[in-house]
Amino acid sequence: MTTANARTLDVSYDQLIGYADAWEMQKAYVKGIDKEERGERLMLLQHPPTYTIGSQRHPEHLLYSEDELRERGIEMFEIDRGGDITYHGPGQLVGYPLLYLDAVGLDLHAYLRQLEQVIIDWLADYGIVGGRKPEYTGVWVGDAKIAAIGVKFNKCRARRGFVTSHGFALNVRAGIGEEGFKGIIPCGIQEYAVTSFADVTGIHLSVERAARELIPHFCRLFGFEARTPEALLEDPANAK
Repeated sequence: MTTANARTLDVSYDQLIGYADAWEMQKAYVKGIDKEERGERLMLLQHPPTYTIGSQRHPEHLLYSEDELRERGIEMFEIDRGGDITYHGPGQLVGYPLLYLDAVGLDLHAYLRQLEQVIIDWLADYGIVGGRKPEYTGVWVGDAKIAAIGVKFNKCRARRGFVTSHGFALNVRAGIGEEGFKGIIPCGIQEYAVTSFADVTGIHLSVERAARELIPHFCRLFGFEARTPEALLEDPANAK
């Protein structure tokens, strides 16, 4: 439930969008939100097979050669979020919250914990106990990672505070841990596995349905009222 003074959040969903295009969109929104020329936004989407390397920069955690990347059709980007290397691909719900964080009472760590909580609360709807590991960012089911989180806090130029970019990647489809993740040491973590919603539950949801179900949790925890495309609000019988 949202309150009368809740901020409006524009929500979008793209079935498949290239990483470079989505990154440019994020940069444009960061600038626009800083100048108060654009509203805050939650971009929900899927990417084609892609590796991204964050600011920790450990190229040795990429196990494929350039030739193998080309053969497998996997793109790679060195980007400006925090964290190490991770994988994006079909069957994974990626969320990029583009939000203004006021400098007053700002707690950047609390923002990360809130992102984790969105996914933990959604998992709880299905009776799954999602949790955290103190030494790592992300969401875990037991000792397997189901969602990665890596963000950037962009310092505002026109006002005090930050605008967030990048975000979370939730593994929805079965077997995703055996696909793109086998070509990397995900987030530099060798001792734990990667899992997905379908691998944990045996339930095969569409990524679009997972996106639709996640939105109310996001809005409740961050104090937004969503402005969501009608197509994403629909619940077709085949979106299981």
